[in-house]
Amino acid sequence: MIKVTILYPNAPGSHFDADYYVNVHMPLAIELLGTVLKGVSAEIGVAGAAADQPPAFAAICAFTCESLSAFNEAIQPHASALQGDIPNYTDIVPIIQISELRLCR
Repeated sequence: MIKVTILYPNAPGSHFDADYYVNVHMPLAIELLGTVLKGVSAEIGVAGAAADQPPAFAAICAFTCESLSAFNEAIQPHASALQGDIPNYTDIVPIIQISELRLCR
């Protein structure tokens, strides 16, 4: 099982429209990627380590899939549409990390 994490670093002066992201972009991604997705989450940053600190990330999204090849196969036909939607909710360049999920329990 793999997890594709998309992180949007929070920087002074950056813009991130959380409502658009959660209500428009994420449903679009879920629809386009379809059944390859085993789990999806979206986190919107509210604070850093202390309540008076800004969050390190404006948002973090995670897609869980059986394999990297399954994810790549599903996203290839839709990558430009999803990337083309980014300016509608942010000017932040996202960081992408792909991880292998391992059970800890």
